[in-house]
Amino acid sequence: MKFGEQLPYPQLASALSNWFDSPLGQELLQAEQAFAEDVLPTLFGYHLLQVGWDHRQRLLDASPVSHRVMLIPQMQLGANAQTLIARHTELPVLSNEIDVVILHHALDFAENPHQVLREAARVLRPGGHLLSFSFNPVSYWGAWRLCKRPVPPISGGHSLSQRRLHDWLGLLEMTELKTVSACHSLPLESDAWRRRLRMFECCSRRLPFKTGAGLMILARKDVAGMTPLRPDWKQKRLLSMPVAEPKPTARG
Repeated sequence: MKFGEQLPYPQLASALSNWFDSPLGQELLQAEQAFAEDVLPTLFGYHLLQVGWDHRQRLLDASPVSHRVMLIPQMQLGANAQTLIARHTELPVLSNEIDVVILHHALDFAENPHQVLREAARVLRPGGHLLSFSFNPVSYWGAWRLCKRPVPPISGGHSLSQRRLHDWLGLLEMTELKTVSACHSLPLESDAWRRRLRMFECCSRRLPFKTGAGLMILARKDVAGMTPLRPDWKQKRLLSMPVAEPKPTARG
């Protein structure tokens, strides 16, 4: 399966950060934070990893998990010590160690979104949970894109429907537990015009399927015959996260 080429990580991270600072981006981000605050308090464990683009977009603060780490593709000003710098397709974390993984639009702009999801499933322990936040192609925003009315930078991302994500999760032995959508308004930057066209938002909310611009999925990793173990606290690490150790070379 081939996907369209994306911008280099530095340009893409900057463009997404600027868009989420806009009124339209803030509206979506607030809806995503509300979903995270509703779901995360019910998920427990020892380690949480959020994979995203901007360290300021923290959806993990509502979690009761004590060791929470952010992973972003490049260093940013203001990022704290609990921040990993790595590609979304190559998570530097041991397998079967993380209790909760949050993918904040990591699938939308990845070179290979299935590889990102595969990495998230790899690092999750059996019984661990995944929260995926992405743009919904079955929405006004997706229709806007089809009508050649781009909403940069989100118009350059992948159009991953709920059905496709459901199939991918099934292939990775993950069970979709809950799916919601948010932001049913038209993708207009003007607040005045969005208020005038509120009837479109009302119509979208009444439809029987998920038509919001933001698609939020909660899934659980179910692997038969495996029992989650308590992590080894005796091993000291720079971060309170089971980061994968580099393999020794022939010279070493």
